[in-house]
Amino acid sequence: MAIGASAMPAVAMPAAAVAVPAVGYAPPARAVVYSPYGGFWIRVAASLLDSLIVGAVTVPLVLIFLLPSILKIIQAAKNDQEPPIELFASFFLLIPLILLGVWLYEALLTSSSWQGTVGKRMLKLKVTDLAGNKVSFARATGRFFAKLLFRMVLTALIYIVVAFSERKQGLHDMVAGTLVMKY
Repeated sequence: MAIGASAMPAVAMPAAAVAVPAVGYAPPARAVVYSPYGGFWIRVAASLLDSLIVGAVTVPLVLIFLLPSILKIIQAAKNDQEPPIELFASFFLLIPLILLGVWLYEALLTSSSWQGTVGKRMLKLKVTDLAGNKVSFARATGRFFAKLLFRMVLTALIYIVVAFSERKQGLHDMVAGTLVMKY
């Protein structure tokens, strides 16, 4: 026996016991399909951002215009009197003004070089016609009023359609012939 050699005899390993690196099964990589269309959740987020922006402007205006009438109603209630008709008059005057402001916000920005509202711009979305071109003010107006009408009648359905339509169009987009695209 040689010096420093182990007292253990060398054992031959069978061929099956040779360590072979294990190759694990990996399922095929799932391809991520890119869609150029603005989908359901990103459009919901853009709509929420726009609601915050419009609300930041309209809520203070509503309070400024309605606060005097609200105070008169409180005073009338304390004195057991009928509420003044002024509140109803200012309310019915304020609603068309708010509608006018929201319409101009959406239609002007959608037909501008931005091709969408501030919320859409922040999330890198733009509104186009079916050929990918910028929409006119008239088409943006039609899209806005179609959205308004469908919101009053069908509420959630106009947005749920976005999730399932091939080009991620809401009912208002289908009526106006528009798409919401990513850029």
